[in-house]
Amino acid sequence: MKSCILSYILLLPTLALCQTVNFAITVNDSPATISPFIYGTNQLMSGGENWGSMRLGGNRLTGYNWENTASNAGSDYIHSSDNYLPSVFGVPGDSSNVPGIVVEAFYRQAQPFNAYPLVTLQMAGFVARDKNGVVDSSQTAPSSRWAYVKPAKGAPLSLTPDTGDSSVSMDELVNFLVHTYGTAASGTGIRGYALDNEPALWKSTHPRIHPLQPTCRELIQKSVALSRSIKTIDPSAEVFGPVEYGFSGYLNFQSAPDWNSVAFGKSYGWFLDYYLDQMKLASDTSGRRLLDVLDLHWYPEAQGSDGNRITAANATSAADIQARIQAPRTLWDSHYKETSWIEQYYSSYLPLIPKLAQSIAKYYPGTKLGFTEFEYGGETDISGALAIDDVLGIFGKYGVYFATYWEGGSQTPYISAAYKMYRNYDGNNSTFADLSLPSRTGDSVNTSIYGSLKRGSHELHLLVINKNPGQGVAGHFAVSSGSPSGPHVTILSGKVWELKGGSSQIHSANDVSGISDSSFSYPIDSASVYHIVLQTSMITGVSAPAGLPVDFALYQNYPNPFNPATVIVYQVPADGHVTLKVYDLLGREVTTLVNHFQRVGQYSVTFDASRLASGVYVCSLMSGGHTAAKRMVLMK
Repeated sequence: MKSCILSYILLLPTLALCQTVNFAITVNDSPATISPFIYGTNQLMSGGENWGSMRLGGNRLTGYNWENTASNAGSDYIHSSDNYLPSVFGVPGDSSNVPGIVVEAFYRQAQPFNAYPLVTLQMAGFVARDKNGVVDSSQTAPSSRWAYVKPAKGAPLSLTPDTGDSSVSMDELVNFLVHTYGTAASGTGIRGYALDNEPALWKSTHPRIHPLQPTCRELIQKSVALSRSIKTIDPSAEVFGPVEYGFSGYLNFQSAPDWNSVAFGKSYGWFLDYYLDQMKLASDTSGRRLLDVLDLHWYPEAQGSDGNRITAANATSAADIQARIQAPRTLWDSHYKETSWIEQYYSSYLPLIPKLAQSIAKYYPGTKLGFTEFEYGGETDISGALAIDDVLGIFGKYGVYFATYWEGGSQTPYISAAYKMYRNYDGNNSTFADLSLPSRTGDSVNTSIYGSLKRGSHELHLLVINKNPGQGVAGHFAVSSGSPSGPHVTILSGKVWELKGGSSQIHSANDVSGISDSSFSYPIDSASVYHIVLQTSMITGVSAPAGLPVDFALYQNYPNPFNPATVIVYQVPADGHVTLKVYDLLGREVTTLVNHFQRVGQYSVTFDASRLASGVYVCSLMSGGHTAAKRMVLMK
């Protein structure tokens, strides 16, 4: 590993091998909250990751029967209906048929971390009725091998379901879980429910359950029915959908038979616009929100120059590694062009997060964003850690609400280490701070930086990534206020932890030294991640959002200035109608971001200004007789 040796009197000759990079961190007066639920997983790893969220999901869950714990593997494994899920969760054989035992075992996994538990519900039409092995094509549903799935039972609910009938009811499962753990609002219940798994692929992953390509209309009908059922039992639970598998699903629902007809005469740019629009219309009709989180899966299509996709096991060349560590830029950076079929044919949909934010803002404002499956390859290599730590930083910076990693292989030492850099860098479950600070690097190609302020303390946290595998960085860090009258920060000391190639173990590094007021220098090795914890003097003038809002508040958008998208965070102290609008300086309305009933809480909305000219805009919040406004600067 090539590193830089810094002298605060002289730059030693070794520094000729290093690039000097300036990193700027701004402590503004109203930082946005980083969701702890972006640090999640679908599978337990080596231990010590201190998960913020966990998901019970995947292909197996589409055919899962909660009443007898049977599930079907679909095309993943000979269309077998069996006892796989209880065995995966270590349920003893004499308990493997107990109703709900798989969800209970999952809940017990999540509980030690106080992780957000997300449970997948079934809506493809049928679930496994037995554990008798292979289901051949002659037994395609409906047949005796399958039980019908109903969103609502239409009869009194029981805590002991009838396993002898021919149907399974989702509201009965939700009722069982509420009775067992409480509602989502209680703090101990299941907090979120996903509307099945990757529906655009049902025809290929589960041809015995859903042999025909699902239509757009079918998905909306089933999603609305299941969401209404969930909200009837637990109004405080969050609903995740459409749990879409990848870009072709985002685009046209895998060329759904009715896509052209539902999109005809509409302004939909892709299927996700239609989905959001239809879910909002159904919500308005129902008088309550039926979609809380836009749930997507993201497996990058980026390739190295040798044609290997970065998520493939053989993507190990220098070209593959370079493509992997740059691929996170596709999430946010309009200047980056990856090598992929998406970039080649559908570049107008990239970068991805601003495009998604634009769709949400236009068709269903207030919907949160989640990625419940994603991976970038390199799980046994430092490049995998560099990519995932960059992705997690991006998720925090751009207001993603929920994210759970999906393992691509059985060994994931560097991915485990990447999560620990945010959630357990010191072995004591210490975490990256929870209030996002604007942070910039002078070289976004080779480096990344993410800054945060720990709520109620004087700690600043920096997560610094050097993506260059052959050159160290002479880093110069400057912490400043967002305005002359803003918070003033004086750095007193700094502790450092590092993750480098050659070992997936995190080590403490040399302390920060040579501090001058709010600046310091520190060497960053090639292909490495550093977590720097700065102790500062008293920080005044920062209005940190509270966990449960008690005041009406509109926080300064972040980033600001911005291009092309920015996140607006606000909170309302009581249930009521909320309006969030954007105006130009002449008082002309530019767009309405929120205009509906919301429960007490804190919310974040992304404002996409791709089609607007540079200038100053005003964000206005109104609710319950209160008003607030903030200026936002668009710089293109």
